[in-house]
Amino acid sequence: MIISGRNEDYDSLYGLSLGADDYITKPFRPLVLGAKVKALIRRNKNLVTQKEDSDTLTCGPFACNTSTMRFYKNGEELILSAKESILLLLFMNHPQQVFTKDMIYEHVWGNTVAVDDNAIMVYINRLRGKVEDNKQNPRHIVTVRGLGYRFVP
Repeated sequence: MIISGRNEDYDSLYGLSLGADDYITKPFRPLVLGAKVKALIRRNKNLVTQKEDSDTLTCGPFACNTSTMRFYKNGEELILSAKESILLLLFMNHPQQVFTKDMIYEHVWGNTVAVDDNAIMVYINRLRGKVEDNKQNPRHIVTVRGLGYRFVP
């Protein structure tokens, strides 16, 4: 909040463009200043609450606290390795999207070319073992023949 003796329009526009939430010119009424300060505090509290809520990503029965990288399924914590965590987060951020092995390799390992397709299959199978209810009939991580994998929450 900026309190200034300059009362030209371009002064207030400049102050607001610098990031101020409000621009008040002198002379001002103390009651109005108090009300504006209370409104800014109230708005800031709402932003903090929204930030806390935005730390949780939910996708079907799955939830992830993105600040702690802890994953849950139906409220129970999943114990995942670092690569499995990155892979599940990728899937949760893009449900129903088909990911090729190259796309997965680039995102999880950081390389643009998959060196070993086996590594991806191993991590997909490990992740399936941890997130699927019925290991004989997987339903969350679906293989799309000839393309890659899709996450179905």
